[in-house]
Amino acid sequence: MQVMEAAKGIMRQSGNMHQWGDGYPSEDVIAADMEKHGSFVIEDEGKVVGYFAFLPSPDPTYYNIYNGEWLDDTQTYHVVHRIASTPQVHGIFSSIIDFCTAHETNLRVDTHRDNKIMQHNLLKHGFTYCGIIYLANGDERLAYQRLV
Repeated sequence: MQVMEAAKGIMRQSGNMHQWGDGYPSEDVIAADMEKHGSFVIEDEGKVVGYFAFLPSPDPTYYNIYNGEWLDDTQTYHVVHRIASTPQVHGIFSSIIDFCTAHETNLRVDTHRDNKIMQHNLLKHGFTYCGIIYLANGDERLAYQRLV
């Protein structure tokens, strides 16, 4: 949870004031990732410095996409959610994507419109912007996909 708080600090400093508000992600959300065997941490010298969820399809929030389309909507995929790291470490996003692409050739990710850091990293790592999806609570997210 300390990594999540650190990630929120990075978001706020970069102008992303609204993503991950109201106690999200909670311990219950992380526990649900763990129950699905999709919870992963990144360690540096025995200290947790990053977190991500890597979950198999289907993801109900990805059933409908607006103002665009998925690169491929027929194959199974994995979703990468809740990417977080501490500000002292660098290269976490690259490590996460390397791990994920070693296990899956079809990846989907979504992010908040204000999360410019994530948008930059996604494009830098070969993801294509596909359109807009809506979370269960109605919040808009920008959707990306990468086919390896």
